[in-house]
Amino acid sequence: MPIPSRRAVVFCLFAFACLAALPIASAEEDVVHVLSGVVKHVDRGTKKVVVKADDGTEHAIKWTGKTTWEGTRDAGKGIKEGSQVTVKYTEKAGEKTAVGIKDAGKDVGKATQ
Repeated sequence: MPIPSRRAVVFCLFAFACLAALPIASAEEDVVHVLSGVVKHVDRGTKKVVVKADDGTEHAIKWTGKTTWEGTRDAGKGIKEGSQVTVKYTEKAGEKTAVGIKDAGKDVGKATQ
């Protein structure tokens, strides 16, 4: 068996170091979805909101202390039924968790019923 040249060894080490430095995408990475619709129900006790999307489907989404809020005050205290919202969320094992919620502030509940 021939002894590898010094150049070949250096090249192999360099290639290995480059491959090791590449980020490896895992199946655990969260995919963020975006949903716009009208708030149908708010449960502050369980920190869940039901949003009816433009296509008529309803989505139950929970929020956490890490959820960011825009257009509403005090982490969801200002959100109300009938408001138009945009929700960015992740989904694991069928449970949707809000990453961010933007309240457009319009009371459009009657227009969508």
